[in-house]
Amino acid sequence: MLLDLISGSLGGAAVRDISRQLKTDEGTVNNALSSALPLLMGALEKNSSTSSGAESLLSALDRDHDGSVLDDLGALLGQGGSTSGDGILRHLLGNRRPAVEAAVSRSSGMDMQSVGKLLAIVAPLIMGALGKTKRERSLDPGGLSSLLGAEMRSVKKNQSGDLGLLSLLDSDGDGDITDDVAKLGGSLLGKMFGK
Repeated sequence: MLLDLISGSLGGAAVRDISRQLKTDEGTVNNALSSALPLLMGALEKNSSTSSGAESLLSALDRDHDGSVLDDLGALLGQGGSTSGDGILRHLLGNRRPAVEAAVSRSSGMDMQSVGKLLAIVAPLIMGALGKTKRERSLDPGGLSSLLGAEMRSVKKNQSGDLGLLSLLDSDGDGDITDDVAKLGGSLLGKMFGK
């Protein structure tokens, strides 16, 4: 599971480093991560649900996200956020980013500025985990899309129906974020993640 890989990378030492950078406690960081990770994963999954989106994502992973960020987390954390992370978030969430940050802030008790920094750290980690998994399993576009779909089914099952944050992406209130997330970033992930 991708979220397990990311969570494993964000062990105690990493969470301590992040909490020091953001000047908040580790519990708040963990709460924010547990809200933010599934939301970003959901946005990625929906963008890869079309063949062109999955192909663009695969291209971006091949070009820029081989998973090495997971082996040198200290470098990413040392940046206190990431320009590439901001680029990923800008395109993935579009004009919903402030609403997402506000919701993660409310659910975790972390201030919005810190949430923004945290998301910028997490976004490259998600792409790195996805890139590593893609490489290890030799995934093609269809395999990548299937992997993300399975990941989100697991997230929804484990959240026991409490999908409050994911519902932020359900702009038309139909209970399905597929249409809504697709509108957020489009399917031009290759261009998006190359920045």
